[in-house]
Amino acid sequence: MQTYQRASESVTLVDEVNARDVLRRAFESTYRWSPEFKGFAARLSVWEAGKRSDGDVRVELPDVVTVSLLDDETRKWVEGQIGMMAVHRGHRAFDQADGRHTLTLGEDDGHPLGRLLLIHGDGMNSRYRVLVDQIRQINRSMGPVRFTINVEDSTATADGRRLTTRYTVYYFNPQDGAIKQVDSITDVHAVVDGVYLPGTRRVIGAENGAVRVRMMEFSGHQLL
Repeated sequence: MQTYQRASESVTLVDEVNARDVLRRAFESTYRWSPEFKGFAARLSVWEAGKRSDGDVRVELPDVVTVSLLDDETRKWVEGQIGMMAVHRGHRAFDQADGRHTLTLGEDDGHPLGRLLLIHGDGMNSRYRVLVDQIRQINRSMGPVRFTINVEDSTATADGRRLTTRYTVYYFNPQDGAIKQVDSITDVHAVVDGVYLPGTRRVIGAENGAVRVRMMEFSGHQLL
């Protein structure tokens, strides 16, 4: 339960058992690395507009990503992409993640991406849509950035959990709601000793009237 102070009143939100059950099932059905997994190393190739850059990557959980590429701009982009992968796939318990906040359900409006679930007190005004134990949409506001992620496709892992293979991120201007940028991401995974690791990632981005396509390919994976 959390209390929020408005201009002339305080509003108390009560955690809803149904909301907690809905999000817990979706959380537990999502593939993440085990707590014993320490990271991986791999060869890396990056393509853009006919240009190829080769290097190496090393991911040491929870948050160390080392990329060796000659082009500095490409290296920074790759580090950001792999860093997001590590954050999203790293092991964490539900009660240490979204489960530590107050959760409520929105109106059952028959939305094609599922029931609205509201997360209170996370500092990002997070709003999810959950359908058949899968988070299908994420909405967040982080300072000057507001974005929506639509999960479009996923694959079943060997243990029956789901791992996203295609999603699109829409970035909005918080003042007028206009779309600033769109990124469409497609992932193919490599299974090494039963662990699902990045195999390829293609990012099609649209911003400032231009479309940019970049692709990463990982090979020679080694578990740490």
